[in-house]
Amino acid sequence: MLKIIFGDIKNSVYHPPTYFDNQYEDEWITDPMSVQMIKEIDKSEVVSARLIDSPVLGPISVKEISGGVKTLILMAFDDSGRIFNASACGDNCAGWIAEIGKRKDLTINLHHVMDFSRVKNFEALMLNTGKLVHSYAEYLEETLCIKER
Repeated sequence: MLKIIFGDIKNSVYHPPTYFDNQYEDEWITDPMSVQMIKEIDKSEVVSARLIDSPVLGPISVKEISGGVKTLILMAFDDSGRIFNASACGDNCAGWIAEIGKRKDLTINLHHVMDFSRVKNFEALMLNTGKLVHSYAEYLEETLCIKER
């Protein structure tokens, strides 16, 4: 289940791309989910665990993929129990965040209202209020309650 907490919290990784560069494992990159995320978000192809083919940059290392994809890969594969700042991702990552949350318990930290409007069957537990939301509209309503606090 996807769990969302807004604002600063202890033990969250505020800049996931830096954490990724020092913690990722080769097998994370070649996992079919990562291959698909890199293709969809960065429009790039995984050649090997250490080589990505970017249509803009040409051959690049894994450390040169976007911060959004790095954060998604951490959310999917890092089992440290850390909470990652999803505001490091663009709204184009929202669908993948929701998908990862369907596959495992995932707690994310946000500092902005992420646009989950394109996610079908969106569901998340809003940790600031304890409310389970079942749609993007409910999510937006709940973010207003959080901001008013």
